[in-house]
Amino acid sequence: MTDAVDSGKTVDVIYLDFQKAFDKVPHARLLNKLQAHGISGKILQWIGEWLNGRQQRVVLNGNVSSWLCVISGVPQGSIVGPLLFIIFINDIDKGIVSKLFKFADDTKLVGTVSSEVQIEQLRTDLKWFYGWSVDWQMLFNTDKCKVVHFGYKNTTADYLIGDVNIKSGKEEKDFGIIIHQTLK
Repeated sequence: MTDAVDSGKTVDVIYLDFQKAFDKVPHARLLNKLQAHGISGKILQWIGEWLNGRQQRVVLNGNVSSWLCVISGVPQGSIVGPLLFIIFINDIDKGIVSKLFKFADDTKLVGTVSSEVQIEQLRTDLKWFYGWSVDWQMLFNTDKCKVVHFGYKNTTADYLIGDVNIKSGKEEKDFGIIIHQTLK
């Protein structure tokens, strides 16, 4: 990104946020993806048994709800949970042209946008992501998604997730570092 901006190009970075990412991973679909990645036998069985049969309830001011079965989500606070999440979303970048960076549930789509053709490519890739998210039941939290426009002559294009316009911002926290659109 810095090389592109230093050479006079413009870059848009779209920060994507999944709705309750670790809670939404459907167990049956995750197990199918694990199997498609070649995980089988006792390891697949162990993961299935680790995920299935979980229950939860709510306690509020001394009132207790009944127990309900948990049919989605990977346990947070575990080492395996984020790994299973990454495996689940691993194919999200299949067929896209823009650069995609994934770390646990943090995902960002990056594209050079110095021409209308490049802007349309980034929009096309974002539409593909949206379709993937609907197909795999991993919707984006559009209120937390954001685009930051980098580069002196950036035309600040608009981007949609479904029919929702992504908010534009001057800066974003990226792995604990606040990056401003001026790259400071």
